[in-house]
Amino acid sequence: MVVIEGNLSSEQLQFFDSNGYLVLESFASQEEIQSMRKRMEQLLDEFDCSSDASVFSTKNQQETTNDHFFESAEKISFFWEEKAFDEDRNLKQPKQLSINKVGHALHEKDDVFNKFSSSDKVSSMLRSLGYKRPVVIQSMYIFKQPGIGGEVVPHQDNSFLYTEPTTCTGLWLALEDATIVNGCLWAIPGSHKNGLVRRFLRDESGVHFDKPSPCYNQEDFVSLEVKSGSLVVIHGDLIHQSFENQSSKSRHAYSLHVVDTNGCKWAEDNWIRRNVDPEPLFSS
Repeated sequence: MVVIEGNLSSEQLQFFDSNGYLVLESFASQEEIQSMRKRMEQLLDEFDCSSDASVFSTKNQQETTNDHFFESAEKISFFWEEKAFDEDRNLKQPKQLSINKVGHALHEKDDVFNKFSSSDKVSSMLRSLGYKRPVVIQSMYIFKQPGIGGEVVPHQDNSFLYTEPTTCTGLWLALEDATIVNGCLWAIPGSHKNGLVRRFLRDESGVHFDKPSPCYNQEDFVSLEVKSGSLVVIHGDLIHQSFENQSSKSRHAYSLHVVDTNGCKWAEDNWIRRNVDPEPLFSS
């Protein structure tokens, strides 16, 4: 008899193994969701628009990656939407509707986000997936703003957060309903079984991919429309994407990426180079 650790059933693990993703409905309570959304409102209110911030784009990642991005690995940093500014570099609308995301250390630097990120239910799920000494390596609050919320091109999380052997899992929590219209996730079921396609490397000259992106057939993708409170668990090799938000409603999400630190090595040429090692969620 196989004893399964953690809070995932054998059927759920089987689905994840076959498809490379798993949707866990009502993973977060409405209280947790409101708590994180309210806290982000406060952080945005306190954010000084004139301070250092950069544009985030997955289409032009090499061009938009700078020191602000690198330093965000251990800070709470703000990133603008590409379409937030007019030709004179003035915001076209209030800052609350112009931010692409906040990252990449909310889980460490803020008590509200830390509470969810290090909760027993997150750790229990990671035990189910076989983690021995997991760390949250980055966290992001993603806004997907109405009308200007940018496209996220097809990618694999292991490209950016590489360990040897690969161990990254993405945890994507819907803080609002995510629909086809407002920019939900899309994935190619089973694509994780084809392995890692390319890596995103950091060197003296900045960052770059080691290979061009393959062309994907959009007909292979399935939409992952989910209700607020649902958690989408994403295998590090799963090909996934999201389109622009063309609706009048936002699509807030809180995203965590986890890697193991037991029996594997963090790649030194990843974009994240921390001064202090992250604390493991548990050790078994």
